[in-house]
Amino acid sequence: MPQTPHTTGTSHAPHTAPTVGFDLDMTLIDSRPGIHAAFTALAAETGVTIDADLAVSRLGPPLEQELAHWFPEERIPTVRDRYREIYLELAIAPTLAMPGAHEAVAAVQARGGRAIVVTAKHGTSAALHLDHLGIEPDAVVGQLWAEQKAEALIAHGATVYVGDHIGDVRGARTARALSVAVPTGPCDEQELRAAGADVILTDLTEFPAWLESYATEQATR
Repeated sequence: MPQTPHTTGTSHAPHTAPTVGFDLDMTLIDSRPGIHAAFTALAAETGVTIDADLAVSRLGPPLEQELAHWFPEERIPTVRDRYREIYLELAIAPTLAMPGAHEAVAAVQARGGRAIVVTAKHGTSAALHLDHLGIEPDAVVGQLWAEQKAEALIAHGATVYVGDHIGDVRGARTARALSVAVPTGPCDEQELRAAGADVILTDLTEFPAWLESYATEQATR
């Protein structure tokens, strides 16, 4: 699967077929079992107490932010790198696709559009998850969080960004893309709406029908 380096740039010219960005954790994939296993193994290896249940309840921000709850600042770079090694060993196989994930990506591509994944997760891990689950976006951009996600959305000409976290809403709004939110992660509908989400779906199973309606509306303008 191609991995696109994160770059800045001006938005592409509008296309009749949309480019839609998707967040990864708790939007396209349920990575909680794998992340729980990785944190549990890291705790055993380092001797540091890590509440893995708590960690998986607040997925979204970069790994370094979570590690800062458990390790002093000077240890974070080394522990981060070790966590990523453990992650590749333990976290890929247990991770599941979120309901409707395959169909959401396919719906964009069926309209001739491009589906891209823009995530705070390390790009290598993100691509491995998608390959393992058979989800096939057109590009994967890793290690971008919140407003930083606008870099990739603008560079790829995305007009819609779908995510589960208020950070995803902020990224969409910074890129001037339509924010479509799903309360399938740590943020509920009220939080997502307060952050400025334009559309809230129950989960991705509702996305293909919404996209059909959105595309029809755009075509009549």
